[in-house]
Parts: sequence; C-alpha cells; structure tokens
Amino acid sequence: MARADFATVQSAPFPFAPAGLASGQALGPGSATRPNADDDSGSGGEVPSSAWRVRADAWEFLGYAVKQLAAARSLTGAGRPPRELPRDVRRLLPLLESLEMYWASPGQQYVTEMRRILEAGEYLEALSLIEPVARRVAGHNHHAQEPAQDPERESERVEEPAESRKRFEVLVIDDVSSADREALQTELHSQRRPADSFNYELVFVPSFEDAIVAVLLNPDIQACVLRPGFVPNTKQRLGRDVRSFLDRFLGQSLPQRPLDRILSLAEKLGQLRPELDLYLVAGVGIEELAGSLTRQFRRIFRRQDGLELHLSLLAGIAERYEAPFFHAVQQYSRKPAGVFHALPVSRGGSVIHSKWINDLGEFYGLNLLLAETSATSGGLDSLLDPHGSLKQAQKLAARAFGAQKSLFVTNGTSTANKIVHQSILAPGDVVLVDRNCHKSHHYALMLAGAQVSYLDAYPLDDFSFYGAVPLESIKRMLLDYRRAGRLHEVKMLALTNCTFDGIVYDVERVMEECLAIKPDLVFLWDEAWFAFAGFHHIYRRRTAMASARSLEAKFADPAYARRHAEQLRALGGGAAGGYDGGGEPDDGGPGSGVGHVSDELLLKTRLLPDPAKARVRVYSTQSTHKTLTSLRQGSMIHIHDQDFGQLNEESFREAYMTHTSTSPNYQILASLDMGRRQVEFEGYELVQRQADLAVSIAQAVARHPLLKKYFRVLGTKDLIPPQYRETSRQMPLRDGLAAMSEAWERDEFVVDPSRLTLHIGLTGVDGDTFKHDYLMDKYGIQVNKTSRNSVLFMTNIGTSRSAVAYLVEVLVKLAETFEDEQSGLSGLGQRARLARVAALTSTPPPLPDFSRFAERFRVDAQTPDGNMRDAYFESYKAGSCEYFSAAELMRRVAAGEEMVSASFVTPYPPGFPVLVPGQVITEEILAFMSALDTREIHGFNPELGFRVLTGELASRQKPA
Repeated sequence: MARADFATVQSAPFPFAPAGLASGQALGPGSATRPNADDDSGSGGEVPSSAWRVRADAWEFLGYAVKQLAAARSLTGAGRPPRELPRDVRRLLPLLESLEMYWASPGQQYVTEMRRILEAGEYLEALSLIEPVARRVAGHNHHAQEPAQDPERESERVEEPAESRKRFEVLVIDDVSSADREALQTELHSQRRPADSFNYELVFVPSFEDAIVAVLLNPDIQACVLRPGFVPNTKQRLGRDVRSFLDRFLGQSLPQRPLDRILSLAEKLGQLRPELDLYLVAGVGIEELAGSLTRQFRRIFRRQDGLELHLSLLAGIAERYEAPFFHAVQQYSRKPAGVFHALPVSRGGSVIHSKWINDLGEFYGLNLLLAETSATSGGLDSLLDPHGSLKQAQKLAARAFGAQKSLFVTNGTSTANKIVHQSILAPGDVVLVDRNCHKSHHYALMLAGAQVSYLDAYPLDDFSFYGAVPLESIKRMLLDYRRAGRLHEVKMLALTNCTFDGIVYDVERVMEECLAIKPDLVFLWDEAWFAFAGFHHIYRRRTAMASARSLEAKFADPAYARRHAEQLRALGGGAAGGYDGGGEPDDGGPGSGVGHVSDELLLKTRLLPDPAKARVRVYSTQSTHKTLTSLRQGSMIHIHDQDFGQLNEESFREAYMTHTSTSPNYQILASLDMGRRQVEFEGYELVQRQADLAVSIAQAVARHPLLKKYFRVLGTKDLIPPQYRETSRQMPLRDGLAAMSEAWERDEFVVDPSRLTLHIGLTGVDGDTFKHDYLMDKYGIQVNKTSRNSVLFMTNIGTSRSAVAYLVEVLVKLAETFEDEQSGLSGLGQRARLARVAALTSTPPPLPDFSRFAERFRVDAQTPDGNMRDAYFESYKAGSCEYFSAAELMRRVAAGEEMVSASFVTPYPPGFPVLVPGQVITEEILAFMSALDTREIHGFNPELGFRVLTGELASRQKPA
C-alpha cells in the first residue's frame, strides 16, 4: 500500500493554509496559492500543530473531488472506470492513509477500503463513506455514531443513542499482527454493555515514536495501553518538523531494555498530556512490576484481564467526567421546592408571573431561575466552608491544574489577587512587584500596608506599551536589599505571566535564581490571561504550577545538591541564601552579594539555590472566564506551597473570608466546575487549535498584498529585545512545534502565539478609534486592548475557522476603504494623512519608568520601597489635597517643586497606574500623559486635573 509522509502536506494543491481562504478562493482543488520560497512571511508546509486542519480539509476536498467524479459519470453514463484516478484524488489518498494511521476512526483500514472502491469506479458508494467522516472531522455532529474501521462490519455495531454516549479513543502501543489486533478489538468490544456511559475505539501503533506522534496529532486519545512488545522507532517517513520535535523531545537514543523503554514512554506521554490514563498490560511477573510502576500507571493487567481493562478504561474517563457541583445545581433545579428564604428570583418566583418583567425569564430561560438559590444544603455546598460537592469540585480542579490546592473565586481575579496578598503580607513586609501589573495588585498592596518596591519592565516605546521585567533587574533588586541589610524584610515577588500583550516569563528560571538569593521568597504569578496554558505541553512548562512541581522535584534530587555545591565552589564559596539559617541577614560588606561573591558575578551567573534551604511557595491567580469556559468573573486560585499548612493556612482562610461574598453566584461556580471538566478532556486540542488559528491570521496578513500595505503583526523580534532571547525566529510556531519548543526552552521571554498585536500606524488611525469606530461599530468585532498605534487580537478556545475568515475579510475591507480614501484625497488631504501616519509611526515620548516615592513614605534612601497605604489615607484628611491642571503641574515640576500624587492614575490603555499614592510626579510622566489619546483615565478628573498632596502635611519630611 502506498503511503505518504507528512511532508506530502507541503505539496498538496489545496487551500490548507489560511492564505487561500483569506483571498476568497473557492474551497476546491487547485484553488490555493502557495507561498513563495523567498517570502519571509512564513514559508513551509503544514506542521503537526495544524494536523487537525489538514485532516479536516483533506476529507472535505476528497469529498468535493469524488462528487465531481460522480457527477461526470452520471453525465457520460456507466462505463469502465478510468485507468487511474485523477491526480488530486491520488494525492489525497496517501495523505489520509498516513494521517489515519494515528486515528481509530475512521482509521487507516477505512481509507484503504475507500481506495479500493474508488479504483473500482464506485464513486457514489465511495461518497457515502467520505461524507459522514468529513462532517464529523470538521466538527459537525461530533458525538454521532462512528464509522467502523471496516465498512463491511458496520452492521455488527451495537445500536446506541448517539446523544447519550461520549466517545474517546484508546491508544494501544504494541508491535502486533493484524490478527492479534483483531482479537483484542473483538475481546474489548464484547465487554460493552448498554449501561456503559462511554464508548471507545482502539488505535494501534507499533513503536515508541509512533505513540508520541499519535498523542501529538490525535486529541481524541484519552487513554493509552502499553504492552511490552512495542519497538523503539517508527517505520513511517515523518516530516521534517515531526522528526525535529521527536529528536528534541526524546533525545538521541531510546532505552533498549523493555522495562526502561516502558517507563520512559510512560514518562514522555505524561509530559505531553498528563490528563491521559496510562495502563500497562504485561505477560508475566506483574506482581513484581506493580510496586515500581504505581506512579506511572493507573493499573497493571495481565493479558487475560480484558474485562477489568475495559471497566478501568471507562472508570478513568468517568472520574474526569465527574462535575460534582454542576451536577448538584442541576439536581437542585429539578426538585420541587418551597422558598421561604432570600432571593425572590429563586425558582422564578418574582419573574415568571410578573406582568412587567416576564421577558427576563423568556430571555435567560427557566433553568437559570430554577437553579438560583441561596441554599447550601440539599446537595449544594457553601463556598466559605465547603464540605460536599463544592469541596470535591475544587479538588478536581487542583488535579486538573496541577496544584496542591485550588479555590474558586466568583468575583474575578481582582479579588483573587487581594486574597493572596492579604494572606501573605503583613504591614511593613517588602514586596517586589511589576509596576505594570493589574491595578488590583496595587490596591491590594495599599490595603495590606506593604512596603512596595516597583520593578520596571523593558519599554516598547515604538508601540506605547511595556514588555516584562528582566530577571537581571529582579536579581539586582534583591541584591540591593541584601546590601542594605533588609533582605529579610522582602516577603514576595509578584509578576504577571503572561502579560496582556502576550509576553511570557521563564517562570521556573525566575523562581530558581531568586531562591538562590532569598530561599524563602513567596511568588505570586498573576496568570489571569494564561489559564489555558496548563493544557499544552509547550505552554505548560512556563506556568506557575508546573514550574513549582519541577522545582520541588529538582530540590529533592541528590544530583541537584551536588550541582549546587559545585557552583558554590566555582563562585568562590559563601552562603547560598540570603539567610544564615537563623532568620537574620547574612553579613557582607559594601559591594558584596551572596556570601562574598560580587553582585556583578552573581548577576551574570545562572544561580542554583541551596535545595536544603529553598522552599517552594508559589501562588497563581487565573481568570478562568477570560481564556477557558466559565461565566463572567469566574476565577481560581492555585497553590503549591510547601509551608502552607505551617505558615499560611489560617491567614489564607481569613483573607478568603474577608474578600469572598457570602452570596456567591452558583451559576459561576457550576461553570467553573464544567470548565475544568472540559479542559481535562479537550484542553489540549482546543489550545493547540487556538494557537494555530492565530498563526493563520498572521500568515494571511503577511501574505495578502493589500493587508501588508497597511497592517503588520508584531512578532518576537519586535516585542522581545535580542538580549532576552537566544533564538531568532519571528513567529516560532509558524515554523513548527520543534521551533516553538526550542524558543520556549531557551529564551528568557517568549510571545504567546495566540496573541496578535496588529500594528496599524500606516492606516493613519489611532488604536482607540480603530477599535471602536472601525472594528466594533462597523463590523461587530470585539477586541480588548489597544495602544497608540496597535490593536491586540486574541484567539481563544472558542475561536472558529469561520471567525478567523471573517476577521481577515474585515481587515481586507478596511484596507480597501483606506485605499479608496487615499486615492480620493486632495493634496492638502494627502499632507494631513501623512502627518497622521508620521505621528503614529514615529517614536512618541518614552514610556515613563516609576519615578520614586516621596521621602516621607520611604524607609531609607538606599532602597526604593514606599508605603502607599500611608499616602493613600493621608489624602482622607481635610486640607491635605488639591487639584492641579497638567499645565500648572508641569510649571511647578519644572521649577523644582516636589509634587506628590494623592491617588492612582490609570489610563486605559495601557491599563497600569502611571501614578500611585505617594509617588513623585515628574516631567516625563506628564509628557507621557499629554501624548495619550485614550478616552478613559481612571483617577484623573479632566475638568480639575491631577489630585496632589499639598499643604502642611505635604511639606512635612520623615525624620532621619
């Protein structure tokens, strides 16, 4: 049988790439345009990240081609079939045979049978096989009855209601004959019962490498059965990117001993997709194996245990499918009840029979009203003191997100951030925090009375927003506190990962090197925009929870302790932490760093903490509703804290009580439970798809002649300065998973491929106007963030190919509008347009760094931290504040007066406080504010100006 390698996709003459769709070409054979080999907008063929799209398109286009053959046959009448199939069909069949090897349904055998039917000229029969598969693979009728791998066996299948059974695929990894495959399939199929909640099909691969390719390509695989007979290497011809990824992921050689190979494969499968259930089927000695393999496998079986394997496969899926709180709310809504409590809206009581607001019930539906309650019994639970279904739902969330503990939050990550800050910080504790973080952090730190030491991110002045905080800056700040004898006061580091604009930290490296200087430092990672990242193998390594688990495993490894000792000797000795073990700061004269090593050497060295001292204390706050499935304001707090029980459990409980409503919305909580269920089953597929669709938009913009005249998608080289990356690809995922994996392993910062910053300066329209007047008002396209000359587009797990096509279509229409407007301009109009373009493409006033806190709010002149709480509440005192216009402020600052902000001033965009209470106002800040063209500035009164601390209180200096 002829087979295609994955490189076949690169030469297939179909519009797999979005460029074909974006240009409005027909979805038929020969309609695609292929990129020029010299085009730096992104050449190369399809890669594993878009295998879902290649497969769907291949089936669809095959159906199109065969339908044309059938139509031609009906016109010419029956006769002998042609000597060979048309070229388009001959190219598609080996492609599908290659891909379907890694799917159970329809599977490779199905394609082989379809080839036989086509070669016999039975086009209508072939079409009857192709069309249902094409619909299912494209995402329509996803849970409908699956086509059998052998079309002749279709009649043997057990009838079942399609809507009642979810289906999944089980990967069996063993080099077995066709007869053995058939026997195992028959045995497991015979175990099916009408009462089974799920249905599954088996897909067989013979090798270690094929197993990795299968779980990369096939998101329907939910369980793997390893049998000792599998071989190391594939016999398939893999495309270049697949091969490169495998080589990087697996290393140069695979273990030769069967047991080592089994353990290694189980580990690698877990790294790729930790949600998969792994089972081992062994021939002999399973009693001896069981003790050493419990961590890797859910269960170990003998070959004869077919029934137990079948039941275990179903039970593993059932565990993930469980959604206890959603189920409790659902059951409550179905019970009759009498409400003699709060909430007139409960059971629809105040709505359904109303003469004036019954349309509320008609709009939202009866289920919403039936589920609305303030009860915490009857199967429901209390968010403030969970003991039942809600407690179980949060445990399941911790498992899914890789946390030790997870908690639901119903009023957004703003509240989640306040809970974590209050639980960790006491008045006077020093916090290092990104100045450009969400405003909830600033308000939380003010409420906590912390000493705030702001870290500046690198600026992207050309685009009027910030990047992220370099690790060197963080280490330098810690060393400055150590030199000042105040390192013991530093309690927490708070950073945003990823940033609004998609800049992602190397989380593990940041924590590892900081713990080398301050071994008990607590980390808060604001992952409001990164909740999805834990469900893709490349994204995951840069999440807080995965990094925390990795560090804890490292610190427990004796080899790591030896590496740390070797580094100490290489650096010339000295203590490895900021403490001497007794809670007091290490000694060290001026210029000293850790021990007696210079600060500059420590800054240049990739530091390893002392594993005997370092404590892994990591908190993550995530806006589930922003990037996963949840109702608005649904968020979670994830915790991996080795000292939680001893140091933080009680204070965390109090902080949670402080900020959590006693009337939480049960619909939000139920949606969080279901969002967790979704990502445990299809998170990998959806995240891979959202990233791939974003790349397709970028490619469309880069390739379309009119789009690239006015628009440009900013990439790695635009958003990350060269000193913070070792790789040089503009959009790594565009070049394949291997390229993305390399960048995410090596670079200090990377760009989330699902974030697309579109530079619009050449349109002559500013970002705010483009967002409202052009995208939303004209075409109903919603975007969140803009800057002076850019618009941020984000794909998410709900983005469809149709939505992508619509966006590209809208951008083309807008470009045509700009083109028409330009052609009709007079000479004066042309000059005005060029002036607007110049203003948007030239460098504006530099983004201002944090200036400093006024002296009276600081501890000393050596360290920059200030007490925002004192400044904030000083403004409550009568006569302490006054409003100044921007012009008057500029005059006074230029004259040398110290003007101190009394409040937070936060322009949207960029969305971070340009001024905080107690901060000294500078000429640079005022120049930046005057250059802003945003319509929304929180904390600034356009009629009165800036609120400034004045009078006797302002002139009083902190005593020495």
